[in-house]
Amino acid sequence: MGANASALEKEIGPEQFPVNEHYFGLVNFGNTCYCNSVLQALYFCRPFREKVLAYKVQPRRKESLLTCLADLFNSIATQKKKVGVIPPKKFISRLRKENELFDNYMQQDAHEFLNYLLNTIADLLQEEKSQERQQNGKVVQNGGGGGSGSGSNTGEAESAEKNQQTWVHEIFQGTLTNETRCLNCEAVSSKDEDFLDLSVDVEQNTSITHCLRGFSNTETLCSEYKYYCEQCRSKQEAQKRMRVKKLPMILALHLKRFKYMDQLHRYTKLSYRVVFPLELRLFNTSGDATNPDRLYDLVAVVVHCGSGPNRGHYITIVKSHGFWLLFDDDIVEKIDAQAIEEFYGLTSDISKNSESGYILFYQSRD
Repeated sequence: MGANASALEKEIGPEQFPVNEHYFGLVNFGNTCYCNSVLQALYFCRPFREKVLAYKVQPRRKESLLTCLADLFNSIATQKKKVGVIPPKKFISRLRKENELFDNYMQQDAHEFLNYLLNTIADLLQEEKSQERQQNGKVVQNGGGGGSGSGSNTGEAESAEKNQQTWVHEIFQGTLTNETRCLNCEAVSSKDEDFLDLSVDVEQNTSITHCLRGFSNTETLCSEYKYYCEQCRSKQEAQKRMRVKKLPMILALHLKRFKYMDQLHRYTKLSYRVVFPLELRLFNTSGDATNPDRLYDLVAVVVHCGSGPNRGHYITIVKSHGFWLLFDDDIVEKIDAQAIEEFYGLTSDISKNSESGYILFYQSRD
């Protein structure tokens, strides 16, 4: 990458090159582009990077996927050179050790990997928190703190709930509310569920806003799908819809581009053209949403190149200090903002082979 690196440095220019920023490609260890592309996107999600780097300086713990990620991020952030290539060997070997799904040289799904990584990190952090609590608890008991009485149970439950929250949740977790309105008595019941990313269906020649509208479309429950209404105490026709109740700091949107075709007995890729804006405001929020007017900026896109989930390649485009970069394993290039349109998808499905946005990372401005 020597020539490529110096070309990148020249293209950005010494005056324009951001202070304390590094642009490093990642070596591919045999179809590991699904992993490299997600790691690059996460590295350029600033709140996430800062938390991972902060974790690195904490006292050493036994090796885990998170310690390996912290080592990798730290290795990029502390390089003497501004551009170059790093082999994420330790991270990849730990990933293969921990999950047999990734323990091979086959192409894997970048979204599955993202899910696995965020959940694993959250689990590790929760485990560490509970161990710390146990150690602190022992200290309190030994000090003869005495019984606190049963009145504090609800408070304890609430603080336990808070303690379950890790910085992964603080950054990526949003809340959906599933609202069901009985068409007989108008009573509305709602059920909340948390998410770390949103998976949305795609249609030809649409936009992210359209996909989110589809996600929150009102659905009527009737005939054999009637809803049991607690107020009416019987099954009734009802309307159901999904709304966003809590908007996350970083919104990860997964476009469902791989669809199982019964006649083909395999997954095929939907190369549909789906426009994703550089700025996004969610409108499919619930009436009691805490921060409905949050404005998001696009910071990274994991792009799938090819015709199917197990064939093809992943690359990433990221926004850093006002300009856009393309990371293709060990190659890093500066691209024009206009070039992003090339990753929307295809207007016709004649050519199934496409480079299309697959996971979008939007960061809120506040």
